[in-house]
Amino acid sequence: MLFWLLALLVLCGFLWNYKRQFKIPDIAEKYIFITGCDTGFGNLAAKTLDKKGFHVLAACLTESGSAALKAESSERLCTVLLDVTDPENVKRTAQWVKNQVGEKGLWGLINNAGILGVLAPTDWLIVDDYREPIEVNLFGLISVTLNMLPLVKKAQGRIINVSSVGGRLAFCGGGYIPSKYAVEGFNDSLRLDMKAFGVHVSCIEPGMFKTALSDPVLAIRKKLSLWEQLSPDIKQQYGEGYIAKSIDKLKDTKNFVNLDLSLVVECMEHALTSLFPKTRYVVGKDAKVFWIPLSHMPAVLQDFLLLKHRIELDNPKAV
Repeated sequence: MLFWLLALLVLCGFLWNYKRQFKIPDIAEKYIFITGCDTGFGNLAAKTLDKKGFHVLAACLTESGSAALKAESSERLCTVLLDVTDPENVKRTAQWVKNQVGEKGLWGLINNAGILGVLAPTDWLIVDDYREPIEVNLFGLISVTLNMLPLVKKAQGRIINVSSVGGRLAFCGGGYIPSKYAVEGFNDSLRLDMKAFGVHVSCIEPGMFKTALSDPVLAIRKKLSLWEQLSPDIKQQYGEGYIAKSIDKLKDTKNFVNLDLSLVVECMEHALTSLFPKTRYVVGKDAKVFWIPLSHMPAVLQDFLLLKHRIELDNPKAV
């Protein structure tokens, strides 16, 4: 009896994975819109999906990013300048996309644009330090989605929101983590709302990848700037040796990042082309082996493991 039960479970697992191999037809007829295409995941996704035959509409923040992308792509790919935090810019871009896609609608929306902001202990920060990443990563994503939604519903297409393992586990202070937790919530509510319209909503949760977002030099510069502005009381509480240890930690992160950005792009492609796209895509060895499993563990264990990687304070009770 146990043997047959195990055999049935294996068969179900095989069929579940096998069905995800079925692809949609007529890729060459479908339009997709991607935000944050200057560098990183968005840039590689635009070039890769262009080569696959999609009509790629790529949103870049800068003229230089747009020009570089067009130089490396086919004539089919079109770019547009977009600041996702500017509501009027988003509305104009949605109208531009509507003119591009015509009656076909928009098959795919990939919300990829995002920033890291400042990563630092909470008592170093002010509200504006939280506001910037939340404006881009959350409100910008929502603004683009709401404006593009009629076009996606028309095509009964796909929406792909790029979140992070930071949307499942709070491993640092700053606005990045709250913004990604909120993206996860928006993604889930949107997924349920869109089921009735035949629109699939997927969330991609990358671990640490080598992109401009995770540049340790920039992170060090921001943290040093914050340290220099701290009051003498806060500096005393953390100890003068804290900032040097912290910078060493940031330098070490470059040895633990995933280098192959195509892993994330492959998930985007699957979410766009599979007849049965996944609800969530966890990407990167660190995400699969450490971050996501840890997010399911009791808080006491999470705290213990995360604190093991924090820097001990010189004067932990100097308040």
